[in-house]
Order: sequence, then structure tokens, then C-alpha cells
Amino acid sequence: MGTSTFTGPIKAGDVLNTTGTTPGTVKNVGFVMMAQAVAITQAGSATALNTGIVIPAYSHIVNIQVLATVAWNGAASTISLGTSATATELVSAGSIAAIGLAALTPGTNATRTATWSNVGSSDVIIYALSANTGDGVGDLVVRYIQAENA
Repeated sequence: MGTSTFTGPIKAGDVLNTTGTTPGTVKNVGFVMMAQAVAITQAGSATALNTGIVIPAYSHIVNIQVLATVAWNGAASTISLGTSATATELVSAGSIAAIGLAALTPGTNATRTATWSNVGSSDVIIYALSANTGDGVGDLVVRYIQAENA
């Protein structure tokens, strides 16, 4: 299957300008949501791991999930995610204790929440850090709106 690459950000909608007050005459253009995914393992992220996922500057992170095919195990079944080797700027100790889809969030932390809202003026690399080594295996998926805040 072929793929298409755009330099983005991409917007879509069929009413470009508002000319009235009823549906069909009010601007309905919005940003396209993007996603990047990478396979990760608990053993591979016992130290901060550069996942290879890079989020463009001024982007808005919509959600982060891990689809675990083998649950994280050991002393702690959590993962932290960030924009540096510290790996806590986005998610701190998100649980991946079971097989299936784990939703990771910024929690109630104001700094992490602000980073999800706008990653800042530079592209950011996503780092993963498991609390301990173990047998966990899954796919990390990051969904975002590219350059929404530019």
C-alpha cells in the first residue's frame, strides 16, 4: 500500500470562510489529527529510551496509549514518558499492569498538562522510562494535532 507525505500541518473542511450563521455557511475547517507509533519493551526502557517518536513544534498532544501484548511486571508495572532523558515531562508512572490498551495521561500536574497543550517552540523527542526491567511488550502510540499552537 502506498503512503502520502505532507509537510503539514493539514487542515480539512468544506466551508473555508463564514458567510452566515447557519450550518453550511459557518467556517468548519479543522486540523487533522496525526499519530506516531513504535514498538517498546519493558526491558528496553529500564533506562530512558529515545523512542524515535518526534512531535513537531507547537503541537497539541491529544492522547498517549500503550497497547500491551505482554503486561509490564516486576517490582513496578509503570512507565514514564517525557521530552528528555528524565522522561517525566508528559506522563509519570503510568500503569501498564495488564494486557490491553492503557491510556496514559498527564494527571493533575499543571506542568505536564501545559506540555500536552503545547509542546513548545521546538520539535520534541519522546523518551520512555520503565520503573524496572521486566517482560512487558507493547506499542506506544502518540496522537497529536500538528502545529495547532503556531
